[in-house]
Order: sequence, then C-alpha cells, then structure tokens
Amino acid sequence: MDRRELLKMVALLTGGAVIGGNMFLTSCTSGKKENTEQGLFFSESQIALLNEVADTILPTTTRSPGAKAANVGLFMSGMVRDCYEPEDQQIFISGIVELDEQCKKAYQSSFIGATPEQRLSLLTTLEKEAKEFNEKKNDAEKRTKHYFPMFKQLTLLGYFTSEIGCTQALRYVAIPGRYEGDVPYSRGDKAWAT
Repeated sequence: MDRRELLKMVALLTGGAVIGGNMFLTSCTSGKKENTEQGLFFSESQIALLNEVADTILPTTTRSPGAKAANVGLFMSGMVRDCYEPEDQQIFISGIVELDEQCKKAYQSSFIGATPEQRLSLLTTLEKEAKEFNEKKNDAEKRTKHYFPMFKQLTLLGYFTSEIGCTQALRYVAIPGRYEGDVPYSRGDKAWAT
C-alpha cells in the first residue's frame, strides 16, 4: 500500500481530508524545522494520553495488538510537530487539554484514569460533536477544525503504517516478491498490505 492509497483510506474512514496529508506525501520536507526550535515538544504524559486515545480507537483484539502497542502516540506527536501547519498544531494541542477536561467533567476522572467504557463513550460523543461542528460551519468558518478528526486520522495513519499494523492487523507481503495473479480469499480474511 502506498502513501496516497493509505491517505485515501484514512480520509474515507474519517469522513474528511487528512490534515497534514500533503506534508505526509512529500515526506514533511517543507522546512518545518522551526517548530522544534520554538519548543513544540510533547511531554511524556501527553504522548501517554495520545496512546490511550489511539488504543480506544483501535484496541487490542484476539487477532492483533492495538494502537498503544504500536506507540501511535509518539507517531502522532511527530506528525503534528513536523507536518502540521501552526494553526492545526494549536488546534491539536488545545484538543489534548480539552479532551482531558471533558473527561473530568463527565466522569470525574482524567482520560487515563477512566474506564474503557467511559473512554469509548467520551470518544463517541466527541466524534458526534465533531460531525455537528463541521456541518454547522458557514463560509467564514471553513478553515476552523475540530481536534477529534485529527486524533482519529493520525491514529489510523500511525497504526496502519507501523510494523504491528502492517504485519499483524493486515496481511503483509514483502516487495519485491513473486507475482501471484490468483490468490485465494475467504470472507473475513485480513486486508493486504504491501
């Protein structure tokens, strides 16, 4: 699977364009080095929270490890730091704080301290909120974004480009390999990754 196909799949699954997608396609080469000089670093606690959010979106199953096992939180922090525009970086960072505050209001617990059911309930609420937010925007607000789709997009992107995602959640065939024009498929088989 190449980068363009992956971005198309993530956009389809999350219902919108992948934020920072152009930078991902060009390997983040537009000179975002100034971000690290300005101190855009994520703390260990922020990365831990992002890992828990990602693992709630893509949890461990009997067939494959979840997003936390792939350390998607670290991937997310790198993508935001290196590939997002400054406005999107601010939305993402503010979203980390807002998500935790909403969890405390709803469940009197931080996201990390919440039960799996509470986490899932909160993320479901945030997904609905983001959808309503995007539907209500007028022309003047078109550039305004909700943070939750960013979290979800980066979770999917990070997981399915990780070694765990490619080799355990998907069927992986190393390239170059031999051509097989007719590969048996059974209902329920994993998707292919190359």
